[in-house]
Amino acid sequence: MKTTLIVAMDKARGIGKNNDLMWHLPADMKFFKETTTGHIVLMGRKNFESIPEKYRPLVNRDNIILTRNTSYSAEGCTIIHDMKEVVDLFSAFDERTLFIIGGGEIYRLAMEADMIDEMIITHVNENYDADTFFPPFELCDWKVETVLTQEKNERHKASFTVVKYTKLSRSREA
Repeated sequence: MKTTLIVAMDKARGIGKNNDLMWHLPADMKFFKETTTGHIVLMGRKNFESIPEKYRPLVNRDNIILTRNTSYSAEGCTIIHDMKEVVDLFSAFDERTLFIIGGGEIYRLAMEADMIDEMIITHVNENYDADTFFPPFELCDWKVETVLTQEKNERHKASFTVVKYTKLSRSREA
């Protein structure tokens, strides 16, 4: 199973403030929906709760919530308490992609576990007053490909570029 991290961040690596998005970019939201539909999405509890209730769980996707709270439940979602549990849930023969969709702590855990095969990062060309940030990574470890560019316009208050980063080598330790 391929594991892809998907995130939008500002020029300072900011990804959120007060458990919410800092921008409204319809083309990026459409890209996110089209990219993740039919696949598996893994998110933290806070990220799940930040999604407007009418959109929870995300439709046409298996929703997995990672939380330390052992009594937590969410209708239509699978709850796990350890990042490693996600591998046990889906066989190696599952052809869908596992998308790590946030938030900040979940991104950090996934990167520390060296489980990311590719990252799809929307680089928003503005600075916002974020309180949550995307962890740093070594650019030299990734093949970089621009997927989409959106200029600022009446629907998008900021321009952005969607970039796909594909891991160059896998050096996982057993």
